[in-house]
Amino acid sequence: MPPATKKRRAAESDAGTSPSDTEAASQSQSQAKRAKVADTPSQDAKAPNGQPINKVLPTNISFPPRTEGTLRFAAWNVCGLSAAQKKGFRHYVEAEDPDILVLTETKVNNQPVDPALKASFPHHAWSISDKKTYSGTAVLSKHKPISVTKTLPGHPDPNHVKGRIVTLEFEGCYVICTYVTNAGQNLKTLKEKNTWNEHFTVYIRDLDKKKPVIWTGDMNVAPTAKDIANAKSNWNKSAGYTLDETEAFKNILDPPESSEGAGKFVDVWRQLHPDEQHYTYFSYRFNCRTKGIGWRLDMFVLSERIVDKVKMCEIRNEIYGASDHLPVVMEIDSGLVTGN
Repeated sequence: MPPATKKRRAAESDAGTSPSDTEAASQSQSQAKRAKVADTPSQDAKAPNGQPINKVLPTNISFPPRTEGTLRFAAWNVCGLSAAQKKGFRHYVEAEDPDILVLTETKVNNQPVDPALKASFPHHAWSISDKKTYSGTAVLSKHKPISVTKTLPGHPDPNHVKGRIVTLEFEGCYVICTYVTNAGQNLKTLKEKNTWNEHFTVYIRDLDKKKPVIWTGDMNVAPTAKDIANAKSNWNKSAGYTLDETEAFKNILDPPESSEGAGKFVDVWRQLHPDEQHYTYFSYRFNCRTKGIGWRLDMFVLSERIVDKVKMCEIRNEIYGASDHLPVVMEIDSGLVTGN
């Protein structure tokens, strides 16, 4: 296959694809040919890591009802809301019926006019980039927040922040939605990523001192070797899996002794699934979905003191095709949001 164009490389970098992943996927093409993988796999077919290999959304989507006394959160990088809406976005949202829906990489230029979304989620908070069809975050809620902010205090470039963060304050907690900046092709924007991480770490710790925090969205980091298919070949070479990025994430979860008074946080899905190597992002290229070549970039990170209130956290493994990311869902005691 000819090398990617500069434009395509940039797009892949922002979505989380790495050069090493591309090489590994290309090298395994011959194996896929020998295996004669079907274009339309059976419903029960699995990739080597145990996740389904469907490339379009299922015809019928259903989920178990939420646990009594909980609210359901869903976080999804939609890789362009307009494109996702043409590929089954609405069917997933209707089936999931979350109380709070977090969207990242919306790529919208204006707040969408969608009667169905407005009817389901009367409270909207959209953060839109100045750059056309780029980044974008949103939190859609059935519950009215006390306040909404779209800034990252202390960050030297407000334009870089726009479209990447939304914070909602509720009675019992803060909810932060992020589409964290990417370190870029050949790590060319790692410096900007480090600046983001520096100020975001201060921000989330400050909020945690006031109320517990639910941080969710696309973190654009694979925290450990379990969270990326080709860890060795990507280490310190690919955006999302460098020492700078993984250490910054680790220091939020478990602050160093020098960070006096900083509370701990928990990567909830990983705590509940300590040994699974399941991913939330699969590039559309090189048949990565079928081969199980992915990254876990989307997650829920909670203040340690409220983790015992979580009743469920899962990756919706079958919901692939409307986006190259999978949704992640969590159920937590409703009182954290409502205050009751």
